[in-house]
Amino acid sequence: MSTPSSSLLTSLTQLASDLEQQQFPESALYVVATPIGNIADVSLRALKVLSLVEAIACEDTRNTGLLMSRLGLSTPLFSAHQHNEHESAEKIIARLRKGERIALVSDAGTPAISDPGARIVDAVIDAGLRVIPIAGACAGIAALSTSGLMTDEFHFIGFLPSKTSQRAQLLSTLTTTRATLVFYEAPHRILETAQALASALNGARRVVVAREISKLFEQIHRCQLSELHHWLAQAPEHQKGEFVLLVEAAAVSDEPDLSEATRVLTILLEGNSVSQAAALAARITGLKKNTLYDLALKMQTYGE
Repeated sequence: MSTPSSSLLTSLTQLASDLEQQQFPESALYVVATPIGNIADVSLRALKVLSLVEAIACEDTRNTGLLMSRLGLSTPLFSAHQHNEHESAEKIIARLRKGERIALVSDAGTPAISDPGARIVDAVIDAGLRVIPIAGACAGIAALSTSGLMTDEFHFIGFLPSKTSQRAQLLSTLTTTRATLVFYEAPHRILETAQALASALNGARRVVVAREISKLFEQIHRCQLSELHHWLAQAPEHQKGEFVLLVEAAAVSDEPDLSEATRVLTILLEGNSVSQAAALAARITGLKKNTLYDLALKMQTYGE
């Protein structure tokens, strides 16, 4: 096992010295990003805050307890998960008003990003108290940075609904989105989600599968969406771990041809409201009512 070089130790010592000069206000909620796999990804600032606060609100006290043990910290923990966010927020606000510092963490990564925490942060802000982010790991951003897909615009969806009909309905609204789509998925649903994505979106679009990011068996694979299910089914290990799925933005060719819809709407708008015309045109053309409603509004506005 190698030992840290003298230059690394010097750098860490200097960083620790700089950290001691920083301010950490009282009566503040610190939203702390924790490692998503590799313990070495924890920041020095996160370590400082987790050791400084009076208590840590966490998604699961067992998971955070293990992390704290590995970090050599013993700060008191209390539960703040999706089923008790309202009660946790009240508890946190009361403690903040007493001048305490409280940290908020999730099981891994940045809190409130497809994890509990957003309601707590909202309540603390509404109470007129300060919220301070302690930046760090986020699975979606890490995957985007290594995807090779265009990231100047992306649409974060997180976990898709588990019910087939609800999932299909949501995906139908994303077919022409001109941004990289970001999904999270669990291993027991990954094959089903792969099929749903290929059915709803253009199979020629590229998809990036990033699993177990920063962990020992990290894997990042890129293929066409139509090939995704086959690749996942090829080997049992391809279906293990926590997943980020990135689907490249829709191309112009993915957008529906509205020429026939325009002709139909021109006729229907003569004797119907915009809403009625859009509904009727949707039945005639098979296109989405929302798309046709927007088109009808533009036609009325610009006299098309």
